[in-house]
Amino acid sequence: MRVSTGDPRQTSSYELQKNYYESQVQKHPNWTLVSIYADEGLSGTSIQKRKEFNRMIQDCKAGKIDLILTKSISRFARNYVDCGQIVRELMDLNPPVGVRFESENLFTLNMQGEMQLMMFSGIAQEESRIKSNAMNASIEMRFGSGIYLTPPLLGYGRDEEGNLVINEEEAKIVRLIFFLYLYGYTCQQIADTLTQLGCRTKKGNTVWSAGSVLQVLRNERHCGAVQARKTFTPNYLNHKSRKNRGDRLSYFAEGHHEPIITPEDYFAVQKLLSNAKYGGRGILPELHTVVDGPMCGFVAVNPHWAGFDAADYQKASLRVCESSADLKTIRVEAQPGEFDLRGFEVVRSPFFHTAGSPRVTLSRKGIYFNRICIQKLREIPFVELLVHSAKKMLAVRPAEGKGRHSLRWARLARNGGWIPRTICGAAFIPTLYQLFGWNAEYKYCIKGICHNNCEESVLLFYWEDAEILIPDKIFEGIDHRFFRSAARRAVVAFPPPLADSTGTNWYAHCRLQDLAVMDSGGDWRLMAPAKPPAGGGERNFMEASAVADDIQRLIPQIRREDSTDEE
Repeated sequence: MRVSTGDPRQTSSYELQKNYYESQVQKHPNWTLVSIYADEGLSGTSIQKRKEFNRMIQDCKAGKIDLILTKSISRFARNYVDCGQIVRELMDLNPPVGVRFESENLFTLNMQGEMQLMMFSGIAQEESRIKSNAMNASIEMRFGSGIYLTPPLLGYGRDEEGNLVINEEEAKIVRLIFFLYLYGYTCQQIADTLTQLGCRTKKGNTVWSAGSVLQVLRNERHCGAVQARKTFTPNYLNHKSRKNRGDRLSYFAEGHHEPIITPEDYFAVQKLLSNAKYGGRGILPELHTVVDGPMCGFVAVNPHWAGFDAADYQKASLRVCESSADLKTIRVEAQPGEFDLRGFEVVRSPFFHTAGSPRVTLSRKGIYFNRICIQKLREIPFVELLVHSAKKMLAVRPAEGKGRHSLRWARLARNGGWIPRTICGAAFIPTLYQLFGWNAEYKYCIKGICHNNCEESVLLFYWEDAEILIPDKIFEGIDHRFFRSAARRAVVAFPPPLADSTGTNWYAHCRLQDLAVMDSGGDWRLMAPAKPPAGGGERNFMEASAVADDIQRLIPQIRREDSTDEE
């Protein structure tokens, strides 16, 4: 037997089927009831998770059974292949085991052929496909109308209308989990703390695991939002779910119900979680931006945190720049005797072959600066990377070895000089690719320029001028030998804008070259420090001191409630 769903209302259906087959056995004196095998709430399209069904097959192979009674083929198996295969296996046993399908009036040991069985099992499978499609269509209509599935969740109960309402006792546990993680605890440390406090999961367990804590931290419903269609089932036969990566429509609703955690704290935790695999700990850091001097608006790349995305770097730069539009507006006052250079362009660096130029190559695996870059910055082992999203510039300047933004880009050779080393940047390179608008499958090479005086130096790279190194595998079956660079084992390509233009408008180029027009005798201030935003910027999540206070307040409350429950 198989009950279609786990709905309690189908309990009566199970009892009726059970009573029916017990009476059928009693009507035949030479029959002996071995067992009733029933899978409740499981689909018949796959036998893998049907424990009772598989137990029945094992009993058949053990010689305990020689006849199986079932209501219909759809109760036995809705999968055309499984049905035929299992029936053949049972018929080949010694002694053979027959299956009687009552609705279809079929008995497998009396069949002259398999055509009839295969026809009925094919119909059963097609019924499953139609039901699956209808269910998916129903779910899509529900989600499109703002009706979302909200299974039981720690911190919430339901009112009479089925809406989520805060369960204050459970909500304290949820807040403690989030605050501990914001304060720097790991998921395992939080799980140990909750177990010691005697806190209960939604299912009533008192032993917590790192996985159960992570589920709480990842669930957006704790901040009052609902995301539907996180996973989907592409195949109705095997019922294996897959993570939705744009394969299906996804729905997100803010303010769906009262939040336990503020959205700012929730998203701060998500950034911390995304960075956890890179070893990040503690309160979420802020991006530091240069606020004055020729480097104003440049944002220091944080090499240890993966939680920042391209939008974060853009916002950090715009906080100290009036607007990105100002960088595109060029106002020129012509002086008597000057040339009118409107319409002239400064030719881009990719059109020149300059073996002695500073170069940087970026890929998903790392960043590599050539030997010229190290010479230009006077043989120093550590540097700091900065980006300016509006100017589309990557800057490199010297840094102290213990600085929070320092990266080692060179190593000491046997002859005592400094030579390049690859910078491994798994935590931040994907963000740079996103900011630059690059394809993660390709490598990119940029020629740079160096500005220096007696004391200060900086390397500048315009990422719009990058050469694109496309792997050979992309051109399989295409003759690309005339475009291939043997030394790089790739095809060298250039950005689409270069197809219609040889360079940048002269006046726009001068506007971008802020560093080139500095007076060599003045205060360059190339090393002006990058600072966090004044007043906290958009940092709306809780500060460390406030988090610590809430933790100290919540733990005694949870302990008192736990001792009350025990009494």
